[in-house]
Amino acid sequence: MTRQSERPVAVIDERIGRYLHASGLAERGPKVVPLSGDASDRRYFRILIPEAESIVLALHTGPIEFASLPFANVAELLRAVPLPVPAILGHSDANGVVALQDLGDVTLQAHLGAASPTEHEGLYREAVALVELLQRRGAQLTSDRFVPYAVAFDSDKLTWELNFFLKHFLEGYRGAALTSAERGAIAEEWAGIANELSSEPRVVCHRDYHSRNLMLHRGRLYIIDFQDARLGPDTYDLASLLRDSYVDIGDRDLDDLIAYFLALQRDASMGTTKPQGSDAGAQEFRRRFDLMALQRNLKALGTFGYQTLTRANTVYIQYIPRTLRYTRASLEKYPRFGRLRELLSAHLQELR
Repeated sequence: MTRQSERPVAVIDERIGRYLHASGLAERGPKVVPLSGDASDRRYFRILIPEAESIVLALHTGPIEFASLPFANVAELLRAVPLPVPAILGHSDANGVVALQDLGDVTLQAHLGAASPTEHEGLYREAVALVELLQRRGAQLTSDRFVPYAVAFDSDKLTWELNFFLKHFLEGYRGAALTSAERGAIAEEWAGIANELSSEPRVVCHRDYHSRNLMLHRGRLYIIDFQDARLGPDTYDLASLLRDSYVDIGDRDLDDLIAYFLALQRDASMGTTKPQGSDAGAQEFRRRFDLMALQRNLKALGTFGYQTLTRANTVYIQYIPRTLRYTRASLEKYPRFGRLRELLSAHLQELR
């Protein structure tokens, strides 16, 4: 979440005002309403237009070159899949403004509290199906013109994310003082995790696919915040969704949704030479899923520590206990993580 006070209101209003005048919207008497943002430097404003649908303006920190924005490039790819993403309605390079379809304020996270068990299950199945579609069609649409195919989660990137956890959560937020021996031992554990994940099958990944980046609009889910899409492990987005720091998902629901994902893959592969799967294959996928979930949850803790201490954004503190519970569950499940759990639990009692 961004804080509206970080930039002078007059500067923000002037840039939005110029866009509204240039687009002809100013003549229709619009009302500008600031919205809460994400963890980026962009600001968002809802433009309420009399007798017309509202729109959302994404305001960048300065001038942009829309044609080279990763957001615009990835949006084109996702529309080709096709996946439900907000329509781009206009832009102003000089003012750093991108106009978007207004999807409302109801995220999947926000809606779940009011959803019936049946609706809850249906929404998550819909979200899982979108992951399968992105992976399958993403492989078919491979092209150098789309940004995600040129960048990937390699071992260095995955290791950087794990070290982000060390710096900003373990040492920064929790104040742990690691010895050189502990650092060396943890580095060995990181290498094992990152090397294994980087060697897994790569698919197009949203990169931050969870309940706060899925909007419920007119009865269906829409995907937002996709500008960092890249190639990564085929378990990445699924782990982001089903081991989401913002939502409790029980073991039974988790098992059912992973089985549903694998069933979608099997159905899509009918008539091809792709193996149809087996119990052994499902178990291996679950093992890889759990490994990915562990890496994702550790990275999330790093983000929460960074946002809290560096950006004075305390909203994420409430999600730390759940993320630590997920982390502990992953560490407990596999003997291979015994050493890592011992190293981390020396400084994090929640993992003991």
